[in-house]
Parts: sequence; C-alpha cells; structure tokens
Amino acid sequence: MSLSAPQSSTGTRLPFVTYVLAAGVFLMGTTEFIVAGILPEIAEDLAVSVSDAGLMITVFAVGMIVGTPAMAALTLRLPRKVTLTLALLVFAVGHVIVAMTSILPVILAARFMTALATGAFWAVAAVVGAQAAGPSLASKALGIVLGGGMLANVVGVPLGAFAGQTIGWRGPFWALAVLAVLGALIIFRQVPADPEDAPTPSLRAELRALLDGRVWLVLAGCAVVCGSSLAVYSFISPLLTDNSGLAASAVPLVLAGYGVGAFIGSNFGGSLGARRPFAVLFFSATATFLVLAGLLLFSHNAAMTIVLVVLLGLFGMSTNPVLIGMAVRYAEKAPTLASAMATASFNFGTAVGSWIAGMTLATSLGASGPVAVGTIVAVLYFIPLALLLRRERADLRRHS
Repeated sequence: MSLSAPQSSTGTRLPFVTYVLAAGVFLMGTTEFIVAGILPEIAEDLAVSVSDAGLMITVFAVGMIVGTPAMAALTLRLPRKVTLTLALLVFAVGHVIVAMTSILPVILAARFMTALATGAFWAVAAVVGAQAAGPSLASKALGIVLGGGMLANVVGVPLGAFAGQTIGWRGPFWALAVLAVLGALIIFRQVPADPEDAPTPSLRAELRALLDGRVWLVLAGCAVVCGSSLAVYSFISPLLTDNSGLAASAVPLVLAGYGVGAFIGSNFGGSLGARRPFAVLFFSATATFLVLAGLLLFSHNAAMTIVLVVLLGLFGMSTNPVLIGMAVRYAEKAPTLASAMATASFNFGTAVGSWIAGMTLATSLGASGPVAVGTIVAVLYFIPLALLLRRERADLRRHS
C-alpha cells in the first residue's frame, strides 16, 4: 500500500484529510475506553465480576497489539482508502455482535475482531496524516489525528457512559456501529487515491527500518506511558465510586474532564513536541508520576481526585503524538510498520497495565490498586527516555 501523500500542507495549514482521519480515530478511541465508564452495568447484566468485565478492555488492547503490525503488513499493498474503509466496516460488524449477545466469550471475541480493525485504521491513519502534512507539520498533524482519540474521551466516552447508564450498556455499541458505517462512506470519498507513480511498498524495507535502535526505545516509551496512565483510567469508575464516594451518575462528568485534559495535552504536546520533543517528554513524564502519586494519596477526597484525573489526562496523553512522530521519523524510508508498532506498544502497555491493575482490585488495596500499579510503572518511563536522549546526543556529536 502506498503511503505517499498526494497532497501536503503548505505553510502552517494542515490538509483537510487530517481532520477526516481524526474523525475516524474519534470512533476508535470511543470504543476502546467506553467500557471503563459502564463496567458495573456490563458486569451486572452479564452476571460476571467487574474484573471479568474489564477483560473487554484488556482483550481489545491485546487485539491492537497483535493486529496493528499484522494488519499493517497484510494491507501494505492495498490502496489506503480501501484499508481505512474496510477497517471501519469490520469495526461496525464487531459492535453489532457485542450489542446482540450476552455470552462473555463471544463478546470478547468480537472485541478482539474490532481491535484488529482499529489497529489497521490507526496504523495507516497515523502515517497518512504525517506524510500529508509534511515533515515540518507532521507532529502537529499527529496531534490532531490522535486528538480525535482524545476528543473521544471528552465527548464519546462520557456520552456513551451516560447513555449506557440511561438506556442500557448495549445502546452505545449500536450507535458506534451506525456511525462507523457512515464514517466508512465519508472516508472512502474524502481520502484521495494513491498516486500512480508512487513506489511499490516493500515489507522487507519496513522490517529493515525497525533495525534502528532508536525506534525500539520509542516503542518502550509508548508501552510504559500507557501502562501507567491507562492502567488507572481503565478502572476509574470503581476508584471514583468506592474511594471518592461519588455517585455513578457523576462518573461520565469526570470522564469528560479527563477527556478535556487529554485533548488539550495531545494537541499542545504535538505542537510543542515538533520543536522540543525531549523537553515535552521529560516534563510530561515527571508530571504524570506526580499526578499518579497524588491520586494514590488523595483518592478519598472527591475534589482532589477530580482535579488529578483531569491532570492525568493532560500530562499522561501529551507525549503520544511526539512518540509516534519520532517512530515515523526514525523509520523515515518505511514508516508504516514503525507507526503500527508504536500503536501496538501503546496497547501492550494498556493490556499489561490493566491486567495487573485488575488483579489488585481483589487485594487489600481495593480500588486504589490500579493507581499503585500506575505510579510504579510511571517511574520506568524515564529509562527509555534517558537512553534515547543519550543516543540522540551521541548521533549529533558524530555528525558535527
């Protein structure tokens, strides 16, 4: 599949396709974490524990880990608009299955299938968005595209949680299925055809691009950042109701606050990261650790918890566009698989973090367990960042 953009931005203006891709990512971001806001309702309806219902998040993340690089390789020679359109249609089918069954294994299988489609979409969307914008605006474009996922946390996830509590948890899944079909039609019309003179994609070249050690340090950072912040976010509902004493009806509002923080963080992180990537990475890593530590100490204070959850979204998600932008830049000649691996790494961190966090719910830590896990994992973030900075400085000295 060719990823050479037939159009690119000029000056400081991003191409329209950037916002079209962001809309698709909005749907994908909504489905990944909508479960977090309605876990108790799902568990009650399916007659399973909250931690078992939380497997809907873990399985989705595992599907993204496996599916993103695999689907990127399998669809490499497909026209990009075809890949994006098919991904949305498979996404819709998966949601229909979830909405129609009460059998947990079937639901988990459908979530896995949906994750494969999401992985295919995200891998292609990230590279198309970056290349359409051009090198100088790639990080900013990725901030907008990934901002669709952050906007999902502002609008999609809270609205889905509210709807799930009001009309039943299956309602949001039906809505997402319908929106995905509409999105497929828009994507097919708006994403331009691949240029006829584009070079033939090579899986060998894509794999060779992964030999750069800097790519793997970026991937490690991707895994750790999501393993810390999203381990907490996955189980935010029991934290808010059990520890902070908030009513279940208040959970969507707090999720919206998190989403506002994440949306702002993603956009500002993408813009600032284009000029000073390491400053953004180290500052956000430090701030995320401090926020999680504060949440661990003050989660029984409702007001403090709400503020800290918003800050977690602001700082915890601000590095994502910077990291993906770095992966694409380091693998410049064959960025598709690097972008896919970055997305897979984010979800590897989410899967491992949410799995470990889910197990702590049954311990004496209770709803504070996921926060403890996230705080410990956040410390690890500084290891790949320090090694990457050291490698960058060494490369600059060699070329100076």
